[in-house]
Amino acid sequence: MDYLPHDQVRTLLTVVDEGTFDAAAAALHVTPSAVSQRIKALEQRAGRVLLQRTKPVRPTESGQVVVRYARQLAALERDAWTELGLAVGTAPARLPLAVNADSLATWFLPALTRVPQSPPVCFELRREDEAYTAALLREGRVMAAVTSSAEPVAGCTVRALGLERYLPVASPGFVARHLADGPLEERLPRAPVIVFDRRDELQDRFVRSLVLGAPGAGPLRHYVPTSEGFCDAVGAGLGWGLVPEQQAEPLLRAGVLVELVPGRTMDVPLYWQQWKLDVPALSLVAETVAAVAAESLHAPK
Repeated sequence: MDYLPHDQVRTLLTVVDEGTFDAAAAALHVTPSAVSQRIKALEQRAGRVLLQRTKPVRPTESGQVVVRYARQLAALERDAWTELGLAVGTAPARLPLAVNADSLATWFLPALTRVPQSPPVCFELRREDEAYTAALLREGRVMAAVTSSAEPVAGCTVRALGLERYLPVASPGFVARHLADGPLEERLPRAPVIVFDRRDELQDRFVRSLVLGAPGAGPLRHYVPTSEGFCDAVGAGLGWGLVPEQQAEPLLRAGVLVELVPGRTMDVPLYWQQWKLDVPALSLVAETVAAVAAESLHAPK
């Protein structure tokens, strides 16, 4: 095997992006049978299974290598056409990025609005917890990510963005009902709590930092998997939770929320990881994101 056929590589990337063979066929304007034949031919050429036939499909470890190659190839090809002055009428540069929900709800979108749109750039955002966005880089699903991991993914560079600060807060009514009758260290581990999803450990970490030997936050948990909904649930008095400082401050000033332990916060370090790829649009996004993060996040201690 001396090369991977580009049409088969592009087909693999389309299947991964679209999620199914049928959707990829529609995007490529071919039949599902043709898509299946191309993938089988590519797997035979590589000598490995490249896709898990799930819904949506997922690349295997070998498939991740080919998906990264396909995405890099598409980006480099687009830049080559642009430099040759032959890009008139072609699609805008497409940048798949992974970002955590809290950054998306606070500072990340304002950063993207500062990215010049000449030539045009199309952002495809994938929302994922900051502890897991690096996995999307490894799988080749995104070209860059906001992550909490300082360890670079293979083939990626990493730069520190700053600290996302969270405040432990609750509504005044919630405090009166659940936390006023006794020391906070005793009441908080048993009080209803808001968590983002079952992988969200931030509230547990805060309780363990406050109460030596505590297993974590209480068993009565409300799962609210959006940043805005999480904040609204805390404000409505369903439970206490750690809310990003940028979201919490106006509600604190309005009296909708109160700090449980004034002055005590939880900081989550955020990093920008991106592929080692000379793509001007990606470099421009990286510089803009870093600049806005420096304005919006806290500097590392």
